[in-house]
Amino acid sequence: MVKGDRSAWKANYFVKLIDLFKEYPKCLIVGVDNVGSKQMMEIRASMRGKAEILMGKNTMMRKAIRGHLQKNPDLEKILPHINGNVGFVFTKNDLSEIRNLLLENKRGAPAKAGAIAPCDVTIPPQNTGMGPEKTSFFQALQIPTKISRGTIEILNEVHLIKEGDKVGASESALLNMMNIQPFAYGLAVQQVYDSGALYSPAVLDMTTEDLRNRFLEGVRNIAALSLAVDRPTLASAPHIVANGFKRLMAIAAETEVSFKEAEKVKEYLADPSKFATTVSSNAAAPPAAPAAEESESDSDIGLGLFD
Repeated sequence: MVKGDRSAWKANYFVKLIDLFKEYPKCLIVGVDNVGSKQMMEIRASMRGKAEILMGKNTMMRKAIRGHLQKNPDLEKILPHINGNVGFVFTKNDLSEIRNLLLENKRGAPAKAGAIAPCDVTIPPQNTGMGPEKTSFFQALQIPTKISRGTIEILNEVHLIKEGDKVGASESALLNMMNIQPFAYGLAVQQVYDSGALYSPAVLDMTTEDLRNRFLEGVRNIAALSLAVDRPTLASAPHIVANGFKRLMAIAAETEVSFKEAEKVKEYLADPSKFATTVSSNAAAPPAAPAAEESESDSDIGLGLFD
């Protein structure tokens, strides 16, 4: 390639990257370690019509983004994450759907010596089908075995490799002899860029129920803080009203003050025998009756507000 062609190719790459950022509001920053050219072709084919995949040198990506920061300052958040063997997956579709498609395109791979294990590797108890001459491999890895019908049998489950450890030559040789491909590689989502926001892919695993629980937890915290500092807020208002009503009921029970919701309570306090009658009638009623009667009584005296 002549120098002029290379300059034109770089210029076209810069234009294409910026055009993709303009056209697509969302993208995934993905790692492409251990992904071969054939697998990449398959991934591109599966993404056709749903997403655009763009790879390139990190220096070119950074240069193109820096040149566009004046028009889109949010892209600066991406720069620290352009490290290693990474690329972009641009899309207008649901990000969770695109990530799931990427996960479906993972391919099994052998454990190569010197590679960093992306997951734990365990070998269950089994007959390996290997002859006794291979016993030295198992002994080197301290794997308990026995000879059964002329073949090596593993007695117990073995935790051979831990996630994050470097694969040794012995572990690699043993797994290859057993035809085990313990690892799976594909485009690994590292960060998510969505309309100027950058966040971890773990956010994509959150469900509507998770968001609802997080929101309710925040409301409870605000309500508790508001009540503690005696500062009314929308979150604490229901609790303030409920607490005030409880105080009114207590005042009515101790004084001559009365109002509709307190009449039933004052009636019970004036004649406890009525309460005993209610208890005895509840005991004699069918199992479903006490709940219904209690609910009706609570609503009569206004206690339903605190349920």
